[in-house]
Amino acid sequence: MHIPDNYLSVSTCAVLTAATVPVWYRSIKTVVRDFPQERFSALGVAAACSFLAMMFNIPLPGGTTGHAVGGTVLAILLGPQAACVALTIALAIQALLFGDGGIIAFGANCFNLAFVCPFAGYYVYRVLQRFSKNALVNVAVSSFVGLNVAALTTAIQFGIQPALFTDANGQALYCPYGLSVAVPAMMIGHLTLFGLAEAIFSVAVFAFIRNSAPHFSPEFANLTSETADGAVSATENNADAPQPATQTPSASRFLPVYLMLALLIALSPLGLLAEGTAWGEWGADEIAATQAAADGPELGYTPSGLTDGFAWNAPVPDYSLAESAPGLPDWAAYVLSAIIGTALSVVLAKLSYLFVAAKRSA
Repeated sequence: MHIPDNYLSVSTCAVLTAATVPVWYRSIKTVVRDFPQERFSALGVAAACSFLAMMFNIPLPGGTTGHAVGGTVLAILLGPQAACVALTIALAIQALLFGDGGIIAFGANCFNLAFVCPFAGYYVYRVLQRFSKNALVNVAVSSFVGLNVAALTTAIQFGIQPALFTDANGQALYCPYGLSVAVPAMMIGHLTLFGLAEAIFSVAVFAFIRNSAPHFSPEFANLTSETADGAVSATENNADAPQPATQTPSASRFLPVYLMLALLIALSPLGLLAEGTAWGEWGADEIAATQAAADGPELGYTPSGLTDGFAWNAPVPDYSLAESAPGLPDWAAYVLSAIIGTALSVVLAKLSYLFVAAKRSA
């Protein structure tokens, strides 16, 4: 679902960016107001978790690929505003450093993945909680819904392009496939394998945090209560009246979560097993040979917006170090990219706290 540059018109990207600005403003304001120092560590971990989730590409019959995002589970664990900020950090690192998602299309990608996905999934989860106390089922369903709503908005953005922007010959300037092609093409994969992957990933992260690091998330504040001498289960003191955590957890309490990130980094080369390109993410040299349907004719031309549009030379394109380290195996480059992305996510969150701390003390 990472929209590359030049698949949407500049005006479309501007509209979607403008629509995302108030979401960013409200989300940042909420994080600045509510997050203490240690919680900013959680924000960096959340950004890294989503960054790593998106590295695990999954193949779909027909040659396309997709991946989980983790937007809904992050919204459940930290709140939708914090998830929006975390996902924005992850998307910025992907676009600027790895060329995964466009620079001009950054606002559009954030609209879909940092706004629609976490907020839609979060509110579905809250509704489900009113009818069922099975948290894992609720996480799975809401994560599936959140990802698919985001996929639908992405498909619509692709699909309206040929109706709005064509050249003198009637050929599309940007994405050449209309709604009748873009919506089914995007939704088939997300309603099946990619949505299932999102549900499984989200449930796994939710269950791990709940069991191994409940202090990571305010969602589990009623499970334990902090005292000066350490964590004491509220249910040990009064099973009928669990008390929320009264102190912010120290960074050391996040150790299980850091171990989870290390495991994801180690497993990240599995994402290389998926061959092919995600739908709508073809390069300018590939799109002429794409097909609207598996057995249909090739497009036969390259939209001029793709050939004449903006191009960003990412330092580590496609998570590969082939140019800077030509002898490095692909799997090693992928692991190194995962380490870099994870480290930057945590560092940016730390820098964000320094900015917030300076603002609070001013």
